Amino acid sequence: MSEDARPILGISVGDPGGIGPEISVKTLNREDIYDHCRPLLVADCGIIENVLGFTDVNIKLNPVQAVRDAVFRHGTIDVLDMHNMPIDLLRYKEVTPEQGRASFEYVARVIELALAKKIDGTVTGPINKAAINAAGHHYAGHTEIYATLTGTRDYSMMLSHGNFRVTHISTHVSLRQACDLVKKERVIRVIDLTHDALKNFGLAEPRIGVAGLNPHCGEEGMFGHEDDEEIKPAVEHCRQNGIDVEGPVPADTVFSKMKGGMYDAVVVMYHDQGHIPMKFFGFQYDQKSGQWGEMSGVNITLGLPIVRTSVDHGTAFGKAGEGRATPQSMIEAVKLGALLARKRK
Repeated sequence: MSEDARPILGISVGDPGGIGPEISVKTLNREDIYDHCRPLLVADCGIIENVLGFTDVNIKLNPVQAVRDAVFRHGTIDVLDMHNMPIDLLRYKEVTPEQGRASFEYVARVIELALAKKIDGTVTGPINKAAINAAGHHYAGHTEIYATLTGTRDYSMMLSHGNFRVTHISTHVSLRQACDLVKKERVIRVIDLTHDALKNFGLAEPRIGVAGLNPHCGEEGMFGHEDDEEIKPAVEHCRQNGIDVEGPVPADTVFSKMKGGMYDAVVVMYHDQGHIPMKFFGFQYDQKSGQWGEMSGVNITLGLPIVRTSVDHGTAFGKAGEGRATPQSMIEAVKLGALLARKRK
């Protein structure tokens, strides 16, 4: 790579029928983004040209076939043109196999580039799970795609909104299965991954809370045994190894404690236990206008051999193709991706 200290980030724009291409363009229209990184969109150039037609963004496109051909200069968006989504097949607001295939191929390409060390990190726009499955790629989401294509078995999802962070023991599984996955070894591993991530964020002495699984952490076995038999021993193990960690803490209070500054992150036991409080703080709905305003927050996959950050929202088909999508989450994902990529360089 060149002597430019800014990391190169490959940005897969997500499902062409959603808001991913729009928020990617709006993000790269900001001059400050280029202070943090050298961004490269991985998309179909025709899709990006279409976005320019329904937004007020006036910017040049530089279609390239290799990373070395990008100019990485504000005022021009470099697009690694995949040529995989003919514009006549574009269907905003719809789930289609063609758009699912294209979005999967965008993701696969940024992973390939990162593993080959041609880029320093990856950022992902929102995909539609039904669309990628309709295209024959049977994954529950981005996290599972990254794990498979990088050969990673031990990983975790972290959601971050400012100083409010949650890391998951499990994500895209049934609630019944999620309870079965609460095991001491897994809890230890996620605490370790969380601690390492917080250190990479620049926190010298991270403080971690661990949520309980059952109401009142099981109330000494009255409502379940996982808290006493799996979570508590894992917390004790990590504390003995020098990590500042507390738990299990009842889930109805642990997030208030983090919001109050007692923890830098909370390890949660399943998908909704972490997603609900995160999106309560990060997603803002305006009753007067009847529209969603700020949609902020970043999704980070921990444990991978490459950097991956992502927006913390879906394809938002309801507003796709209309020019009113908010890029805040993508802006945050790119900036955090740049920070983590610099740590690894």
